[in-house]
Amino acid sequence: MELRAYWRILVRRWWLPVGLALLVAALTLASQRPWQPRPVSYTATMRFNVGIAPERIPDVYTYDRYYTMLTSEYLVDDLSEIVRSQVFAQAVTERLAAQGIAVPPGAVGASTLPGKLHRILTVSVNWPNQEDLAAIANAVSVTLTESSAEFFGQFSADEADIRLIDPPVIAAVGRPAREQLDLPLRVLLALVAGAALAFLLDYLDRSVRDRTDIEKLGLPILAEIPRK
Repeated sequence: MELRAYWRILVRRWWLPVGLALLVAALTLASQRPWQPRPVSYTATMRFNVGIAPERIPDVYTYDRYYTMLTSEYLVDDLSEIVRSQVFAQAVTERLAAQGIAVPPGAVGASTLPGKLHRILTVSVNWPNQEDLAAIANAVSVTLTESSAEFFGQFSADEADIRLIDPPVIAAVGRPAREQLDLPLRVLLALVAGAALAFLLDYLDRSVRDRTDIEKLGLPILAEIPRK
């Protein structure tokens, strides 16, 4: 089938993809209501360096500290899970309570998002109040750097430590990219689904509209009346 034939099918049933796209757009706008103001949220991002000192064994080759660096990466992997734990959230909550800030432990655990890259641990904390977020981020930082041995025994030795290399930076959180792309993606999928439905209906349609439909039936064409 030529491209012109496909185009004629779409033009003949243009109302299917267009109508479906308009319906999906209306339902999406009604559910998301992007014109309404959203509550302001803030995020604080900080980075930590996780290291362990190499063993000092006289007259022994230490493989250029390869295993020391590898162990530090393993510690970052474990710390990223510790930050998500309820025990860590409870410790942060208790530290905040001593400052007169009441934060549920579940909220701290849900709003703390750790990340890792080699020997660098990145922790991001989301919170609706900017002032409380500064205190929460500071509590997370102090708990990690000063009380890490309470959650992970390897940090009880003097050779292992966590150091804050980038202090918390607080910034307002904008509209998520996923939410911004949600409407156009849904409309695009609706257009594709509508076009596919138009081709399906044309395939099931047995009406005779032009000479190609007659040729498919195996009938001879005696004459053709032009549209104009």
